[in-house]
Amino acid sequence: MLHSKSNAQTKQENHRPSVPQIAARYIQADGLEVFYREAGPKDGHVLLLLHGFPTSSLQYRELMLLLADKYRVIAPDLPGFGFTNVMSERGYNYNFENLAITIDAFTRALSLDKFALYVFDYGAPTGFRLALKYPEKITGIVTQNGNAYEEGLGDAWAPIQKYWREPTSENRNALRGALTLEGIKEQYVTTPHPELVKPEGYTLDAALISRPGNLDIQLDLFLDYRNNVKLYPEFQRYFREKQPNTLAVWGRFDPFFIPAGARAFSRDNPHAEIHLIDAGHFALETNVVEVAAHVREFLAG
Repeated sequence: MLHSKSNAQTKQENHRPSVPQIAARYIQADGLEVFYREAGPKDGHVLLLLHGFPTSSLQYRELMLLLADKYRVIAPDLPGFGFTNVMSERGYNYNFENLAITIDAFTRALSLDKFALYVFDYGAPTGFRLALKYPEKITGIVTQNGNAYEEGLGDAWAPIQKYWREPTSENRNALRGALTLEGIKEQYVTTPHPELVKPEGYTLDAALISRPGNLDIQLDLFLDYRNNVKLYPEFQRYFREKQPNTLAVWGRFDPFFIPAGARAFSRDNPHAEIHLIDAGHFALETNVVEVAAHVREFLAG
């Protein structure tokens, strides 16, 4: 027997909250198959989310849901990370200059003419290169433990800095421990609230980084990061001359990018908004609601 819906049922359905959906897609850019996640209205203000080491666009899975009701949020996987496919015949050279070239091609493939940047860790030198090249495209910058100042480099960089000074096989091999499951997990759980860190993040990171050939890609990027430090003065000049709308929301317990790096943004851009929060390197694993609130307020302004 068929029953019609009651007025109460209909009213309840009409007021049911809409839950954003995250689409998983590939697009050809720079001769690669770039994997990316996307959510939000097609005509919404674009926020380009660039991840860091050792993770992928997966790190933004919860933040995207908290922003996608209003903003078009797009998170690609950098070459060497996540599910972006780099064909062997492409002969890709893994350095930060090329990562930026690929993301530049990605934005053009999606016809992104204006967008705000959300940068974290490796995403910072990648995204800041785009800002240097196309300042007219950047509507704002959110940096979450995304560094551009030498004083922001914590003591955890010491083994990598030794590799920069002496790029020997011995110093290169000494860094391999950071690429194991244990080493990657340590980066996640160095936080005041390790019980909030879900294991799927660091477990997937470790599995993808351990793919054949990928360990050496990561070691190459460790070495090339020294060229990002050489570019820091250029990034700072951009902040000083262009005065982009900037929000620095920073996990204060990050051993890699310490709070001094967040505060330094206000030196070149006095209008930069700085928030130090009780989180570690992967602030979105433990404090995503807090970060999302800061981002929403910043983008609305």
